[in-house]
Amino acid sequence: MGSLKELRGRISGVKSTRKITNAMKMVAASKLRRAQTQALAARPYAETMRGMMTELAQAMQGDDTSSLPRLFGGTGKDDTHLLVIMTSDRGLVGGFNSNLLRLARARIKELQAQGKTVKILAVGRKGADFFAREMPDAVVDSFHSDGGKDGVSFDQARKIARRIIDMVEKGEVDNVSLFASRFINAMTQLPEEHGLVPLPRTAPGAGNDNEAQADGQAKAGKGDGARYVFEPDETELLTQLLPRNVEVQIYSALLESAAGEQGARMTAMDNSSRNASKFIDSLSLTYNRTRQANITRELIEIISGAEAV
Repeated sequence: MGSLKELRGRISGVKSTRKITNAMKMVAASKLRRAQTQALAARPYAETMRGMMTELAQAMQGDDTSSLPRLFGGTGKDDTHLLVIMTSDRGLVGGFNSNLLRLARARIKELQAQGKTVKILAVGRKGADFFAREMPDAVVDSFHSDGGKDGVSFDQARKIARRIIDMVEKGEVDNVSLFASRFINAMTQLPEEHGLVPLPRTAPGAGNDNEAQADGQAKAGKGDGARYVFEPDETELLTQLLPRNVEVQIYSALLESAAGEQGARMTAMDNSSRNASKFIDSLSLTYNRTRQANITRELIEIISGAEAV
């Protein structure tokens, strides 16, 4: 049990910390509203484009795609995997970064166990710092994820996408996967993995929708699903669509990650403020008990001295 002066100092320190965490919670809440609006507005476009590209890949399965860009079918090999991992630039976000890094590390171990070469493109300082310590030779590049006061910009997503596209077209990597947190609400952010290159042949959640697939095939009148008529030809069209798809998926992931970061920070700071209040109550109780004990001891000493006289 410390002295009264020490207890007063600790109570004052915890109160100062609570002021900071409360202020950070309010700042995160104000930023969350804007980030959530942007993420939810971009999500339908990104999901629709991902679904369209998946259907396109299914429709062209078995066709000669050698003339198409490598973004469509990759290099044809499965030796080198590029993992694009999105974390936050700043901390104090609870388990937001650690949950995503845990998913990415599990995937890395799985690929390494299969004898694959893993390369990492880190988006966000926290992920970049982590892999700079754990796997420095695997990191090929890093980008900041913080969009600044104006939020995430499409130019930022385009820079990241251009780096990915350049590596794929040069044949430096065979497969590209994106690891990012999907925003659910302020308390929940779901780490997910999405395939970027080659184009996935199965849409997320489509595997269980057999009735819808059968109905679509019946309407198309063909057992192999819908076919596409290209105007202009598929090579020219996909040369423009494929890079755009990568940019859109990166942009959407950046928005989802930004919203998730603010939600995680708001929740973490709220929990910290609550814990600080509980700690202040506990310290105040200890302070009052110590003060009462000191008063009682002084009274006993005065009474004892008076009786001795």
